[in-house]
Amino acid sequence: MIRSVPDEVWAFDCEWVPDTQAGRLLYHLPDTLPDSEVLRLMWEQGGATPENPTPFLRTLHCRVVSVAAVIRRVQKAGDVRLFLQALPENPDDPAQDEPYILKRFLSDGLATRNPQLVGFNSRNADLRILTQRALTHGLCLPQLSARLDAKPWESLDVDLMELVGGFGKSYAVSLHEVATLSGIPGKLETTGDDVCALWYGGRRRAVVQYNGFDALTTYLVWLRLAHFSGHFTREQYREEQVRVRLLVEDRMRLPEWAGLSVYLDAWRELRRRTGQSGDGVFPEA
Repeated sequence: MIRSVPDEVWAFDCEWVPDTQAGRLLYHLPDTLPDSEVLRLMWEQGGATPENPTPFLRTLHCRVVSVAAVIRRVQKAGDVRLFLQALPENPDDPAQDEPYILKRFLSDGLATRNPQLVGFNSRNADLRILTQRALTHGLCLPQLSARLDAKPWESLDVDLMELVGGFGKSYAVSLHEVATLSGIPGKLETTGDDVCALWYGGRRRAVVQYNGFDALTTYLVWLRLAHFSGHFTREQYREEQVRVRLLVEDRMRLPEWAGLSVYLDAWRELRRRTGQSGDGVFPEA
């Protein structure tokens, strides 16, 4: 399972939407064609049916619109600090586009800090679209290349889906399922199916917030698996969860993260329903 817990861990998640510029280039569409029509044609080419009018498109035909991460960092003195970071910081700023997100996360962050990356289906999804889109933008990322080339037994990175899932439909798991049954919020008011409409509908902050929710969920599932693997005692695991609660309470004071109150309430309620409410992670009412 989890082989080690290094001093720098990033539990991350990406969100992407169909790239209308890619659609125009690949299908020889004029620049004047409205985005809505380009999207319709892209879905049509992607196998749309009356039952599924907006099928999942190949990742190369999409663009990354948000990356979020919960960062666990052990300081030189041994203190543990948590951060919740989400890109773009200002979703409505045209300058904070896909190249900006990729550079900030991959070049400025990943290459500089060299953390353990933790994701859910990250090896086949998140890391692949990051690689594909970095390639199309001409970025130089030898550190990411080395991660992708590493043998599974050489890599510190963790794909939670690979660890808890299995072959065959009966053994497949989703992040929502494994989180919810563990007393951790999964999907709440928004799902991945809503992201495209939110982004192109001008509700971009909602996409970044949803991305942050998924990063928190990924981190909490990783904590649980690290405890399962023996890296945290029961008391240490409780302390780690308290750190997450305090992080969420701190961030939700910011106007752009006020929606985290929904996540916190869902977490508290799920812990109650799964019989975990008495360990002191949440203060008694």
